[in-house]
Amino acid sequence: MLSTILKAFTVGEIRKKLLFTAALLALYRLGAHIPAPGINSEAVEQIQSNFSDGGILNFLNIFSGGGLSRIALFALGIMPYITASIILQLLTVVVPSLERLQREGEVGQQRITQYTRYLTVGLAFAQSIAYVFLFRSFQQSAGASIIDNFTLAKVMLIAICLTAGCMLVMWMGELITQRGIGNGISLMILASIVAGLPQGIRAWWTSPDPVFKVMMPFLALAIIAAIVFVQEGQRRIPVQYARRVIGQRMTQGGQTYLPLRVNMAGVIPVIFAASIMAFPPTIGQLINRPWATDLANFFSPSGWAYLVGEALFIIVFTYMYTAITFNPVEQADNLKRYGGFIPGVRPGRPTAEFLDRILARLTFPGAIFLAVVAAGPTILINQTNADFFFGGTSILIVIGVALDTMKQLEAQLMMRNYEGFLR
Repeated sequence: MLSTILKAFTVGEIRKKLLFTAALLALYRLGAHIPAPGINSEAVEQIQSNFSDGGILNFLNIFSGGGLSRIALFALGIMPYITASIILQLLTVVVPSLERLQREGEVGQQRITQYTRYLTVGLAFAQSIAYVFLFRSFQQSAGASIIDNFTLAKVMLIAICLTAGCMLVMWMGELITQRGIGNGISLMILASIVAGLPQGIRAWWTSPDPVFKVMMPFLALAIIAAIVFVQEGQRRIPVQYARRVIGQRMTQGGQTYLPLRVNMAGVIPVIFAASIMAFPPTIGQLINRPWATDLANFFSPSGWAYLVGEALFIIVFTYMYTAITFNPVEQADNLKRYGGFIPGVRPGRPTAEFLDRILARLTFPGAIFLAVVAAGPTILINQTNADFFFGGTSILIVIGVALDTMKQLEAQLMMRNYEGFLR
């Protein structure tokens, strides 16, 4: 891993992409520390306990890189964009016009992306107004006014600033995807989670439980090794290519393989499931009513209802996203078009059915593993009362995004090496 990063800095074009990515991530972290206008920073420091009690605000604060607890410009983070993406992907299944757009290739995908941006603006603005009233309700515990001169103009100013910050984060994420290395949105979530690593190390080091202090490093290494093992696991389907005559030449047939990963969806199902399960407790936290408080407590991130719901959504989204990224019918048609076939399987529809059956069997253990790792640390916390700073969802996202980014970096290096060889 370190050798790959060092080699990347020796290639000028890749070095520029890495520095560009690092610069935008640094700007993102800077925006998580700049308070929104009209916010009393001294009063905000008095309400930090509301964001560290293990509830939904603590969960959302981790995904915003601490920006929510500071009521910063980037307090919303990238979660409204992720929520909008989930809604659009679900709508493509039930809305015929969106389904047609999805089949139109790059042009249709650009239209869907534009709709996602519009929906992100609406969600971010509504969430910003709700957060303004939530912050105002913390004034009693702060002992001072968090928002000075609470008027309609001040509410609109803060909401517009938070919405603009969310759109700026979304734009920076798209810039990283286009001109940097890796998926920009995933890297920003990674940066938000890693920003809390020093606090997590301090919580482990100052833990009064000696057993937890000794076992925690070994447990963390075991979880990391298991995640890497499953993420890199694949089933290699042998593919044979027959000899073909192209023009006046005969191409030599050969044998290769089609790699089917155990977890083809990556960390996207985990991010989507966390976003959906954060919605009910967030609504319960924002609405100051007894039934809303009960709802927030029922779907608390440390509760069984949240863990079961998150596990089910992870399994559903794993199958759904795998179906989006890998189409067995399309793969079978491509193999048939280029003269390839799977030994013992007839080309065409039988090949598509064979790939679909193999993919379903591979996806099930991958989905179960994601669900277990996402819920496992939280269950362990509930049983032992240990002070884990990061949950299974955060660990999965960090390791999954890091692996995907390193793969893209290695692909960039390999492509440059081939170019140098051809020259």
